[in-house]
Amino acid sequence: MSENKTRANDGDVMVFLNAVKPEKKREDSLAIMKMMEEVTGEQATMWGTSIVGFGSYHYKYESGREGDMMLVGFSPRKQAITLYNLTNAENSDNLLSKLGKYKTGKGCLYIKKTEDVDMDVLRELVQQSAQHMRETKS
Repeated sequence: MSENKTRANDGDVMVFLNAVKPEKKREDSLAIMKMMEEVTGEQATMWGTSIVGFGSYHYKYESGREGDMMLVGFSPRKQAITLYNLTNAENSDNLLSKLGKYKTGKGCLYIKKTEDVDMDVLRELVQQSAQHMRETKS
């Protein structure tokens, strides 16, 4: 069985984020990191080479594959800032309806810039999602 490539490591989060271009995406990423640290009470950690994650949970599938994954996280990608594990909580659809301009993919939320979304709603999504992951995945 192959190992999960997205694992927590000792990469320097600030070195990674300070290299993000353009400057606006770097500023948004730093703001999201600060908010996620406050909400989760967890220190930002590099997961793989390009994801900043907060906290972790252990999973095990019926197939026998198992590993650890971040509670919530994000990555400043070229097209958008990708936010992970924010659409799992019970109330997420209600919150997403109030969030603003975003797109979703398989388990991901994509935003272009923080001005496109209501940061209070995003904060609530992060809080509910992290709590949901802690309660259902541990």
